[in-house]
Amino acid sequence: MEDDIKFEKALDQLEKIVTDLESGDLALDEALKRYEEGVKLSRACTKKISEAEKKIEFLTRSLNEAGDVSSESEGSKKSDKKKAKKGGGETDSDFLL
Repeated sequence: MEDDIKFEKALDQLEKIVTDLESGDLALDEALKRYEEGVKLSRACTKKISEAEKKIEFLTRSLNEAGDVSSESEGSKKSDKKKAKKGGGETDSDFLL
């Protein structure tokens, strides 16, 4: 089985194999051969799904971390302004205004 097979194509082939096996019209040797092909396709589909899940988790984590950085910098700016108002010291942004 090729690792380069597209998920949708592998799934279509797997569905056809299941239909053929469920029909009961195949000779034993042919049924075993088709079953083996089905197992390989199933593994290929599982691998593709796992790879997609890892990519999604990575991208989600990256977006969340990027959001945390901007939230922290916003929180830091607000904290600096509060300190400046209370006389706790000026910040660079106070001098820019």
